[in-house]
Amino acid sequence: MMFNFKKKSKVIEFDYENIPNHIAIIMDGNGRWAQERHLPRIAGHKQGMNVVKKITQSASDLGVKVLTLYAFSTENWKRPEKEVNYLMDLPERFFSTFVPDLVKNNVKVNVMGYVDQLPKQTQTAIKNAIEDTKDCTGMVLNFALNYGSQDEIVTAVKSIAEKVSNNEISIDSINKETVSDNLMTADLGEYANPDLLIRTSGEERLSNFLLWQLAYSEFVFDDTKWPDYTEDNLKNCILTFQSRHRRFGGLTNK
Repeated sequence: MMFNFKKKSKVIEFDYENIPNHIAIIMDGNGRWAQERHLPRIAGHKQGMNVVKKITQSASDLGVKVLTLYAFSTENWKRPEKEVNYLMDLPERFFSTFVPDLVKNNVKVNVMGYVDQLPKQTQTAIKNAIEDTKDCTGMVLNFALNYGSQDEIVTAVKSIAEKVSNNEISIDSINKETVSDNLMTADLGEYANPDLLIRTSGEERLSNFLLWQLAYSEFVFDDTKWPDYTEDNLKNCILTFQSRHRRFGGLTNK
């Protein structure tokens, strides 16, 4: 399929040589997708899990280096108990069927968030997936699980303050790199900050997701609810990214 659109009378074609290194996705719309079909909300999450598998494969095939998926926020504990319990069971269901495919496709699992606050069986499923894929050298599939960016920043500030208190660093030496090195994305190295942020289902807010890391990211909002999201949607979002000129506060001749 040819992916293109017109921008000021100029047709922009999909460029396989200009793929974002790090794509972050807020996977929104599972519950509304289910409700529209008169199904329980957990049916939307089940379908959404299948979409995660497909989009992971697509992103890996396209050459994305890191795919970060907002799977469960620190605010999601406010949801109905039945739904939360189902979401806590999802990692075990997901990884038990998908890890062999991840290994086959050289995809490494990473999880960021307050994992120690999750149920034990959820922690075990996460640890096993990380262990089983630790030798993979391709795309990193990075789940934000029990994650909230404001809490992350507070934790980073506390860590930096402790280092100052222990005379490991001085106050004057603290800079942007110091903060970045103490965030949960630090292990992603040069790909810590997303090039592209996608949110599905038509909502246009960050919802406490990667507030520091998204400072210079391109945002694309797709009206498609996550259970209906496809490889074509992903490519069209990337196409929108490719149509933009990233200046990072500077100027461009384009």
